[in-house]
Amino acid sequence: MSNLKTLDKVVELAEQRRDAALATMAQLEREMQAAQDQMNQLESYSLEAQQRWAARSGGTIDPTVLGHQRQFVQKIDHAIAFQRSVLSSRQDQIDRQLAVLQSAERDLAGLRRYTERKRQQVASQAMRQEQKQTDEMAMSVYLRQRSGAVAPTGGLST
Repeated sequence: MSNLKTLDKVVELAEQRRDAALATMAQLEREMQAAQDQMNQLESYSLEAQQRWAARSGGTIDPTVLGHQRQFVQKIDHAIAFQRSVLSSRQDQIDRQLAVLQSAERDLAGLRRYTERKRQQVASQAMRQEQKQTDEMAMSVYLRQRSGAVAPTGGLST
């Protein structure tokens, strides 16, 4: 029975490991969503800048404004490139964490199956022990009854 308690503790620790992996995965997914939202915002800024530039292209443009526009577009392009690397990094973290989570799930499932087999073995052994005791008690009762059927003269009548 002590072995089962130890196994239950091991299963509990495996559940905690799996739960921690799940929590980390959830955090990484939230961070990925925030990074994706940031990327969407940057792409939206870039599109707006292109649309504004296209609307102005019909008239004369001050060279200073043109320079500022180019700088702005370059900064947005740089920010988008940086954000792509952030998204890639986040995805790599999620992929690694998914492997950790899957490993924790496999370990937990294996430990649960092993613990269940051990419980079944203990229950089966207890049933066999109980059956053995019942058989011994029945044999003892049978032998007492049989010895009581023997005539007091020391033998059976024929």
